[in-house]
Amino acid sequence: MMNDLYGHTPATGDLETVVPLPGHRRAGQHRRRARRRLRLLGTAAVCAAVGTGVAAVFLGTGGAGPPPAAPEKTQALPSVSLPSPVKRTVPPSISASPSTQAPQHRRLVEQPAKGRGAFTAAQATRAAVGHGTVRRYTVQVEDGIGIDPDQAAGLVHQILADERGWTRNGHNGFRLVASGPYDFTVKIASPATVDRICGAVGLNTHSELNCNVGAQVMVNSTRWNTGSPQFTGPLDDYRALIINHEVGHRIGHGHEGCTGPGRPAPVMMQQIKGLHGCLANAWPHTTGGTYLSGPSVP
Repeated sequence: MMNDLYGHTPATGDLETVVPLPGHRRAGQHRRRARRRLRLLGTAAVCAAVGTGVAAVFLGTGGAGPPPAAPEKTQALPSVSLPSPVKRTVPPSISASPSTQAPQHRRLVEQPAKGRGAFTAAQATRAAVGHGTVRRYTVQVEDGIGIDPDQAAGLVHQILADERGWTRNGHNGFRLVASGPYDFTVKIASPATVDRICGAVGLNTHSELNCNVGAQVMVNSTRWNTGSPQFTGPLDDYRALIINHEVGHRIGHGHEGCTGPGRPAPVMMQQIKGLHGCLANAWPHTTGGTYLSGPSVP
């Protein structure tokens, strides 16, 4: 029994033995080997195409041939849930502490250069503070500059009643009044009005400075509202400096100079004209009661 040329073993019966011619046999063998190589190559290509999920199309070199078999459907890969991006917890915004905030005197509100010329007196009153000679005073505000007279009077009273103020030495007292006799008046006015009143006695305030004229403590409203570029403390402290400096003149103190670099500036120093190495200071006394004096200057 013999195997056929395609390598299959017959199932039953004898086969007729065919003896091909030598030349014909060699040509047939070459054709069979070529077809076998094509089948092997085609099978490998299809397997590779299916394995990669790509439908491969082979074009014949001759004749229409049978239609290509439909490519196998590749099984869809199960969906994989990717981990969600890590959410970074953003800390809540931290409110700036007073030491990191812009100084209170650096306000961008436009200040009126000129008021109406007339004044409105505060109706607020306070009990006397301090000891010794009690000076009665009133507070007046020029109309048209946007400052409330009673509110301003309350701030002036707080400054004069502070334990670091002029009452600390036991010889001075102050009382806010709305009527009756008084020793002096604190007037808050526009730069133009301060220049006019101070200029009447030969003081040039340059629309920037305050002054003490007769029974009037003249306060420049721009300084009251915005402070001074030379003073780095809070606006309330600069207001205290204005009142303490001008009232200091009322009770007999003259100008004083810096006592040395890094030391508190005397309240009677003209700090708006420069600190000269001293530290900005708004009070005549320390919390412990020490008077902060300096050398007398013109």
